[in-house]
Amino acid sequence: MNKNFKAICLVFISMWMLCSCGNTTNGGAADEGATVSIPNSAGFTANIEGKVVSLFVLKNESGAQVAVTNYGGRIVSLLVPDKNKQFKDVVLGYENLKSYQKKGEPFFGALIGRYGNRIAKGMFTLDGRSYQLELNDGVNTLHGGFNGFFSQVWDAKKINDKTLELNYFSKDGEAGYPGNLAVKVVYELNDDNELKISYTAITDKATVVNLTNHAYFNLNGAGDSTITDHLLAIYADGYTPVDSTLIPTGKIDPVAGTPFDFNTATLIGKRINDDDQQLKYGKGYDHNYVLRKGNGLQKVATVSSPKTGIVMDVLTEEPGLQFYSGNFLTGEDKDGKGQMSYPHRSAFCLETQHFPDAPNQPSFASTTLKPGEIYKTVTIYRFSVQ
Repeated sequence: MNKNFKAICLVFISMWMLCSCGNTTNGGAADEGATVSIPNSAGFTANIEGKVVSLFVLKNESGAQVAVTNYGGRIVSLLVPDKNKQFKDVVLGYENLKSYQKKGEPFFGALIGRYGNRIAKGMFTLDGRSYQLELNDGVNTLHGGFNGFFSQVWDAKKINDKTLELNYFSKDGEAGYPGNLAVKVVYELNDDNELKISYTAITDKATVVNLTNHAYFNLNGAGDSTITDHLLAIYADGYTPVDSTLIPTGKIDPVAGTPFDFNTATLIGKRINDDDQQLKYGKGYDHNYVLRKGNGLQKVATVSSPKTGIVMDVLTEEPGLQFYSGNFLTGEDKDGKGQMSYPHRSAFCLETQHFPDAPNQPSFASTTLKPGEIYKTVTIYRFSVQ
C-alpha cells in the first residue's frame, strides 16, 4: 500500500474517531410489554480471523431499537411502535451469526459494497484499464462479489446509546476492484424514530463506489406472510428497464401508464402480476427508479401498512432507488427470528443508490471515486404511525 495514502488514511480515521468516546456494550431485550425482542447477543459473539463479532443495540428515548452486527454491518432487528403503541420488528433477519454465513443467504440487512446492485459481466474500464470482477450472479457481478462488504467483519465502536460507527478497509484488488478504499458507515437512531445511515469513503486510486443497505422490511412485522397489502409511493417519473439478466439497457423509460408508476400511493400487489415483460424479468419488482429530486437529502418514497398503521419514509441524497418486492424469498428457510420462515414476497427492499451498471453506461451518473475526493451520502428511514 502507498505509504502516503496509508498516512492519509490514519489521519482520516483518527478524525472520524475524535468524537468517539463511547463503549462497545452489547444489547438486550425490548422494553417490558413489547410484542417482540432483540435476538440474544450471545448468538452473535464470535471471532472471525482475529476480529471480534458482536451485536450492538441502539435505543432512543421513545423505546425504538435497532440491533446491528458488525459482521457485514447488518441490521438484524428494528423495533418501532405501531398504532396500538406495541413494538413491531419490521426487519427480516436471523437469530444468530451462523445463519448469516450460509451460502446463498439473501443479504439480509447488510451493508453492500464496493458496488451495490449489478455490473454487467463483472467488467468495466477505468482510466484506460479493464477490470474483471467476481461473477456471483450468473454472468454478472452482484453487490460486490462473493465476499463483498456484506460478509466482512467491520471495526465497530458504539459512540453512545444512539450511534454506532463501523469502519472497513478494502484492499486494492479485493474482489477485482482497484484502489485501497477506507470506508466508514455510521448508524444513528434519533428520537424522531429515524434510522440515519451515513456513508463516507476515500481511495488512493480511481475506483467505482456505490454503497447501500439491503434491509428487508415488512411493516406488518417480520414473519408476516406478505407485503403486497402495503401502500407504496415512489416519487419518480422514470425507471431503468433491464434485460433478462436484470442489467439496465441504458434507457430511462417513463413510469406513467405502467405497473411501475407509484407516484400515487398504490398497493404493492395491485399490478405485480400484470402481463408486463419487465415484471417477468424480475419475477416482480426488482428495478431502479430515477428519482424526481434535486441535490441534497429529500424524501423519495413512503410505505405504509394499513394493518399496523406503521409508516416508513425514505429520505436520501442518492439519485436512484431499487425497489425489490422479495420475489426470490421462498419460505424454505426455517431459521428466521423466532424460527419464522420468510415466504415469497414477505418483504420489500428500498435500496438507495446510484444506478446499476453505471460504470458501463455513459448516460448514467458517474460512480467513479478518485484520490483526493470524499464519497459521502446519507439515507434516512423515518418511522411514524397513522
